[in-house]
Amino acid sequence: MDNELKRDLGLWSAVAIVIGTVIGSGLFRVPQAMIQNVGSVRWLFVVWIVGGILSLAGALSYAELAAAMPGAGGEYVYLSEAYGPVWGYLYGWTQMWVAKSGSIATLATAFFEYLAQFRPELEQVFYRVPLPLGEHGGPLELRYGQLLAMVLILVLAGINYFGVRVGGNVQVVMTGVKVALIAFVILAGLLHAVTPEAAAPSAPLVPLTAAGFFAALVAALWAYDGWNNVSLVASEIQRPQRNLPIALIWGTVVVIAIYLAANVAYFHILSPAEVAGHKRVAAEMMQRIFGGMGAQAVSVAVMISIFAALNGSILTGSRVPYAMAKDRRFFPAMAHVHPVYRTPGVAILGLSAWAAVLVFSGRYDQLFTYVIFASWALYGMTTAAVVVLRVRRRDMNRPYRTLGYPVVPVLFVIAALLLEVFTIRNSPRESILGIGIVLSGLPFYFYWKKRHYDKI
Repeated sequence: MDNELKRDLGLWSAVAIVIGTVIGSGLFRVPQAMIQNVGSVRWLFVVWIVGGILSLAGALSYAELAAAMPGAGGEYVYLSEAYGPVWGYLYGWTQMWVAKSGSIATLATAFFEYLAQFRPELEQVFYRVPLPLGEHGGPLELRYGQLLAMVLILVLAGINYFGVRVGGNVQVVMTGVKVALIAFVILAGLLHAVTPEAAAPSAPLVPLTAAGFFAALVAALWAYDGWNNVSLVASEIQRPQRNLPIALIWGTVVVIAIYLAANVAYFHILSPAEVAGHKRVAAEMMQRIFGGMGAQAVSVAVMISIFAALNGSILTGSRVPYAMAKDRRFFPAMAHVHPVYRTPGVAILGLSAWAAVLVFSGRYDQLFTYVIFASWALYGMTTAAVVVLRVRRRDMNRPYRTLGYPVVPVLFVIAALLLEVFTIRNSPRESILGIGIVLSGLPFYFYWKKRHYDKI
């Protein structure tokens, strides 16, 4: 019989997982898309606040579920309990093969892209695969930076393999450094004299529309995404009934405060048109203040931010295939817990290896786009599980109860439904393909189910 996972993650590790996995590159990149969609600074901040409120509503709801069911797998556990095992399996299937692995591949690639500003040779192509697998049906180009991204993923997989406490300590340190660097960027912007371009009144860049508002909200929620990751390692959190709600709620509050302060700093220095014209808005702001050294400092801050998010994603994401395998719904080896390090080592290496393959495929961003629609459907169902389980499982021990119930979870579910409507309206092809990717897990669910019963 394999050993069980060990509760080695304290409160600070849990909070660092929330903050560290949420703040990746989104804070530095999405303001451009948001201002392009809503047109004015006022509405951009409305979107940030709405996105923050929705994320906090989700965190408040997840806190009840996590405290009541502190097992590995997060949504996999909650969906299985509320709606049946098939829903938990489809969530786990999507996370393993597309969502979490695609997110890891995206973060690692973003790391090498920022590092390439210092080492341009990372962008060089070292081999072209003579097959129509690249952009526009051309050959697939492999770059040196992709090798670095793959090595980075596997190194962090190795760190997390050797103990959850090791991975948790790395997360605390890197998140602390990340927050300190972001605070420096914010203070540099706020304390610098306001520029004439930023001070001058300006007309909206585009008229506000419902479609534009929701497009900006999707960008904001992408930047906020990850607050739920700490629930995936609930079985390794010390005093989970207390620490999980604290980490979910206060970690999300800290992220909201950082995002709002950073955007105040951006628009203190840059005009709306300038923000709309620059993909790396923080780098542009620091370039105005400190010159080339300022832009380079932001690149370092972004790489550290991405590093912490990448470590947190590997640490938490690997617990999903582990939980599936433990329930005999995935490859049995994934359920193995190392007898010395007490980590799901095979699951860590399996998820990381697949993410490394996605880095070379060049298809991780498309896969991630495809599952946005399905992922938010599952997020909405998970939050609705608070209400479902209050009705179906009145006897369940609930150390923490959602503040503002039932308004808070219902608010999140309504917002998720609206996002689904506008996503399928604006991107019908990607949404339908995303549903297909998720449903492709059904044959495998029934395979594992039959195999399990055949062995009984």
